[in-house]
Amino acid sequence: MLPKRYIIPLVLGIVISLHYFFSTPSSTDYGRLASLRSLQEQFRVPSFSNTTLTTTTNTSTTAAVEPYPSNTTVFQSFHNDTQEHRANATFVFLARNSDINGVVASIQSMEDRFNKKYNYPWVFLNDEPFTEEFKRCVVSLLSSPTLTLPRRVSVLTDANVSFGLIPPEHWNQPEWIDEDRARMGRQKMMMKGIIYGGSVPYRNMCRFNSGFFFKHELLQPYRYYWRVEPNVKFFCDLEYDPFLYMEEHDKVYSFTISLEEHEPTVPTLWDSVKEFIEEYPQFIEPQNSMEFVSNDGGIKYNLCHYWSNFEIADMNFWRGEAYTTFFEYLEEKGGFYYERWGDAPVHSIAASLFARRDQIHFFRDIGYRHENFQHCPSGDQWSQGRCACDPQDSFDYTDHSCLKRFESLF
Repeated sequence: MLPKRYIIPLVLGIVISLHYFFSTPSSTDYGRLASLRSLQEQFRVPSFSNTTLTTTTNTSTTAAVEPYPSNTTVFQSFHNDTQEHRANATFVFLARNSDINGVVASIQSMEDRFNKKYNYPWVFLNDEPFTEEFKRCVVSLLSSPTLTLPRRVSVLTDANVSFGLIPPEHWNQPEWIDEDRARMGRQKMMMKGIIYGGSVPYRNMCRFNSGFFFKHELLQPYRYYWRVEPNVKFFCDLEYDPFLYMEEHDKVYSFTISLEEHEPTVPTLWDSVKEFIEEYPQFIEPQNSMEFVSNDGGIKYNLCHYWSNFEIADMNFWRGEAYTTFFEYLEEKGGFYYERWGDAPVHSIAASLFARRDQIHFFRDIGYRHENFQHCPSGDQWSQGRCACDPQDSFDYTDHSCLKRFESLF
């Protein structure tokens, strides 16, 4: 039997040996660490200056992507795609540098509820160059944990992130607009207390979202997009891919909230639509959903529209001849500036006229909030999605909702 005086030294020796054994990296570990350091040096982003970077996107196509122009910055993640099939799709986020807090909140909500499983890329657009702080905050939120970047929040997932500058001609009020007339229109709306009634930047945004965002170079590789805005909430887990649903079911436009537009912002929009229909009848889809936007067969606009701060849609629909011709027709009328035509009624009217009614989809199971309206699923969809919203607090069937009108189409 071992004398007691040897037991303590023996135990200490065993502990030290085990510690040394488990804490010493193997040759494989050293190789992995060296590879990570090499990747860090290769892809480190110490400064987000407007330099040209070349990357490929995680899309279903294999075509090479041309180098991005100097007004864009692209961050390529280290994510290894484990999904067997994904749609050729991206998130689109129009934001200002001052929106960073709301941007972070929206990204966290989307990643937690959906994208951490799918890692679809993000495209951020701004009419001014994104600041280095903005880019660092976003990239640190979405980048690989192997990157040594300043972290504002915990890393959630890997995703490709790109930042684009909107061309001035796609954003600024066109020179041919009669500014005196436009100013008078803004003043009238301000006197009526109409929200954003006096804002030119808001009108720029509506025009950009109506006719230009899908033309941006960063979006050219993609077909489908999911629009996200600052300070929105996604309440429910998604156990399937809405992008693939759109693709596999031949959907071109989808929504979660529909409501009536404020009539003083679009007093002549429907007159322009009727003129377009008369001049271009060949673009009207025989199985259209005119009944959604008009109660009398097209004589008057009932103001119903899909709220476009949430939309998942097919950009090929906007890029097609019918919509391109339609937008250019509206553009010539000047209503984006003489009145306050929004992208929501423009998109909604176009989808109602140029798409089959069965190509428009209501994502009933996606819980969503944009102040001050929200859609909350109910029943099994609420429980299966682990939704964090009150199913009784939903805009769906309130007085100014247009959901019943949409459902009556089918």
